[in-house]
Amino acid sequence: MRKLTGAAFVSLDGVMQAPGGPTEDPTGGFDLGGWVFGVGDDVIDPVLGGLFEPPYALLLGRRTYDIFAAYWPFVEGEMADMGDAFTAADKHVVTDSDQPLEWANSHRLDGIAAIGALKLSDGPDLLIQGSSTLYPPLLAAGLIDELVLMTFPVVLGTGKRLFGDGTPPGTLRLIDQQVGAKGVIVTRWAPAGPVAIGPHPHPSTSAAEAERQRRMTEGRW
Repeated sequence: MRKLTGAAFVSLDGVMQAPGGPTEDPTGGFDLGGWVFGVGDDVIDPVLGGLFEPPYALLLGRRTYDIFAAYWPFVEGEMADMGDAFTAADKHVVTDSDQPLEWANSHRLDGIAAIGALKLSDGPDLLIQGSSTLYPPLLAAGLIDELVLMTFPVVLGTGKRLFGDGTPPGTLRLIDQQVGAKGVIVTRWAPAGPVAIGPHPHPSTSAAEAERQRRMTEGRW
């Protein structure tokens, strides 16, 4: 089975929208695009080097695909090698649009079930880039094997979030962590089952707590 890793730049408040530039994704009036480059940190480079060590295949939502397809095949200079690598890699795009996928080695997927079938097929491991809308259903379906989160010391307040609407409750197991000199925290997580909920070790027996519980039951709290 292919391993599926989600790798994301995120703010302290969980926003992952438009880390790369002001015009990357202004959806919803987001005007803080490019926030990654306002911090930067040497801890990021070896992490990205490991993630993009061939062979790999990309798993993308349609909007992230459009962003990548308008940039990476045409990039020049020091980023040209990365552009060539992305072009050579298989790109699996989850979309219900009938618009053509013109970038070389692009393949259409029609939903989360198709991703499950893709994981069972032969081929390189899968890497999610961007694509915030994929995380809730993939987590709900148990299809993500590992999360690599590069958390930046910024609070953005608004924007598309990694754990957005529809994200199921669950526990994560920490695999590894690193802290950069400028405060970027790189963590690797594996899903570890449902949230364990236990009894309060020292429950209150006060009359005030009993009254508070009564008001909650009656919808007056």
